[in-house]
Amino acid sequence: MKLGICSDHGGFELKAILLPFLEQMGHEVKDYGAFTLDDKDDYPDFVVPLAKAVAANEVVRGIAICGSGVGASIAANKVAGVRAALIQDHFSAHQGVEDDNMNMICLGGRVTGFASAQELIVAFLQAEFTNAERHLRRLQKVALLEK
Repeated sequence: MKLGICSDHGGFELKAILLPFLEQMGHEVKDYGAFTLDDKDDYPDFVVPLAKAVAANEVVRGIAICGSGVGASIAANKVAGVRAALIQDHFSAHQGVEDDNMNMICLGGRVTGFASAQELIVAFLQAEFTNAERHLRRLQKVALLEK
């Protein structure tokens, strides 16, 4: 699967650990930055290009990491076609895809350990949207908000 990943300074260390993990799983991963640790960087500078790539289907799914994951989630959801969520538990990691067609996962580099991040990402990537009528109906209502 072709994935995109990004982080600001708050998620820089976690991203550095996750990149080889994702590649070892066989995924093609495009890194949208940050490429150096700079505590003055701003998460929208990395999250928005990744979100735009997800919306344009340049990558299948995205992983955005900031200090808490909150800012990344807020910024990502400003891009039409992106369905991002801050994920901290296994159920939401797969259910967000299955029911809501989530295409970006947001993690907190300062609050999510590597083993947890690994588990959440695997659940996110293995999940598939159910295409159930009720979920499609709800997503159509959400899509109307983007117009």
